[in-house]
Amino acid sequence: MADGKKLSSLDASFLYLETPEMPMHVGSMAIFRLPEDYKGDFFEDFKAMIVSRLHIAPILKARLEKAPLDIDHPTWVEDDQFDIDRHIFRASLPAPRDRATLERIVGWMHAKLLNRARPLWEFYVFEGMKDNEVGLYSKMHHAAIDGGAGAALTNMIYDISPIPRQVDPPAAGAKPGQEPRDIAANLLDSYQQLFTQQLDASAAAKNLQLPRTGKSDIGSILFDNAMYQIESAVRFAGNIPTMVKSVSDVLGKISDPRSRESLASMVSPPTMLNKTISSERSFAGVSISLSRAKALAKQAGGKLNDVVLALASGVVRRYLQQYGTLPAKSLTAAVPISLREEGNTEANNQVFGMICSIATNIEDPKARLEAIIAQSTKSKEMSHPLRALMPQVSNISMLGAPMMVQILALLYSRSNLSDVLPPAANITVSNVPGPRQTLYAAGAELLHIFPVSISTHGQALNITVQSYRDQLDFGFIVGANIIPHVQVMCDMLPAEFAALEAAYAPPAADIKGAAE
Repeated sequence: MADGKKLSSLDASFLYLETPEMPMHVGSMAIFRLPEDYKGDFFEDFKAMIVSRLHIAPILKARLEKAPLDIDHPTWVEDDQFDIDRHIFRASLPAPRDRATLERIVGWMHAKLLNRARPLWEFYVFEGMKDNEVGLYSKMHHAAIDGGAGAALTNMIYDISPIPRQVDPPAAGAKPGQEPRDIAANLLDSYQQLFTQQLDASAAAKNLQLPRTGKSDIGSILFDNAMYQIESAVRFAGNIPTMVKSVSDVLGKISDPRSRESLASMVSPPTMLNKTISSERSFAGVSISLSRAKALAKQAGGKLNDVVLALASGVVRRYLQQYGTLPAKSLTAAVPISLREEGNTEANNQVFGMICSIATNIEDPKARLEAIIAQSTKSKEMSHPLRALMPQVSNISMLGAPMMVQILALLYSRSNLSDVLPPAANITVSNVPGPRQTLYAAGAELLHIFPVSISTHGQALNITVQSYRDQLDFGFIVGANIIPHVQVMCDMLPAEFAALEAAYAPPAADIKGAAE
């Protein structure tokens, strides 16, 4: 990572929306198995391995540097006081030292904010588990990484052999940190950089010849600010044709009666899951077969993501039915869509989202999956024109917006508005593709990697799944004031999977005839 890389508007939004009740970091609960003859100290071995590879994941040594008065997005800079012992910890797991206990602790730890004075990540190693297992809870701020970049980071850190690969050391000649200066000088410098250097770069790109003073007094800087705002307007105008075309495409789709039906299906009914959340979390994980899920998707004429949505739908339907609170109208899911090009491993957010009906109003599992396939196809068609807008929107920078958004986020969090406002979506469901080959860390085999994602006000439940080897590892995270023990919901998923497979199984008579 180049020193001084400013966050995009999308990356920075995860900082501004964060409150004590709504942390904006993502993570995972990984389960390893040590070799039977392992005699070392896994914690120390693992930490030494990470230290030796920090240079191939520069985001791990980058901290945030705020703009003065929050007038612009913060910048990633190398932490010249980086200390690995502030990021990797040996954690304690109480009896009976099993996965259920680890899940409860992970839920509790995931509710704790990361320290913004340091690089925004932490690893916790839990040794002494049953069956020679070791747990690893990791978390990293969403401002630094999305699911696709997380999978790339996983591949950079872990090995494909029990014998760790040799990584070339970093190049010599790291830059020393700058000496601190007085606040006024830093403030003037920051204003100059924001209002003149960006002006020069952007104006050059547009062949503009806007005047500027080049001086460091406040009056001159304010003049340069005005010039910057003019240039920003011109730059925005340059993007208008693309934006207008995208909006026109959306309006064209909305005018289609079939699309209006799709939009109506995306209206989310209020449920017990769509309330203000507390600062506590409940977490649980479960695994199913990837190859069987893919076979099921093929039989149904859909995609793997459709099966994931159907499983989430079935679980939520069962849970709400138990409490007699299942709405007659179908629930909806917010589904992130990656915009990342193949091979892109940049540590930032390149993601878009769509709202999809998940057919919780349909009892039959087969009919429910088929309805989800149809709805997800329509949702993708509706959202496709908006994808072209995302690069423009993610790079919009408005002076003073960081401070304003943070104030509004805090007010929204403390006002309990999500208890009365209609939800944008009922749940969040995300599917992150992971490695198919077996991975290792410091000689230990990686068995599972359960995602631990984000719960938000109004969307308390987040179900994220990551594929690994021939399995789908599901992570359920929820505000603990909404569902104190999400393990109850998580345990319903295997039964839902079995019901879907049974719905697509050939009749017994066909099996008997084939055997004869």
